[in-house]
Amino acid sequence: MTIDYRSFIERRAQVCGGEPVIRGTRVTMRTVLASLAEGASVEEILTDFPTVSRDAVGALIAFAAASAQEDLPTPPVPSLA
Repeated sequence: MTIDYRSFIERRAQVCGGEPVIRGTRVTMRTVLASLAEGASVEEILTDFPTVSRDAVGALIAFAAASAQEDLPTPPVPSLA
């Protein structure tokens, strides 16, 4: 299943200095990902940011994973022969 990140993430110059935010909110992508990295659960994020949906958090995680995959060099797969 492919997620349409644009339906969850937006970037506007007049909102949070142009940082990517969850569409329709002022909650930045960086804030949500940093909370997850610090050990917050999705439930805690939803409680802390009631304007954020579970689907939006999932989309941010998927977007970050896809971005990391594109940006990181992939070492060659070793041959088994």
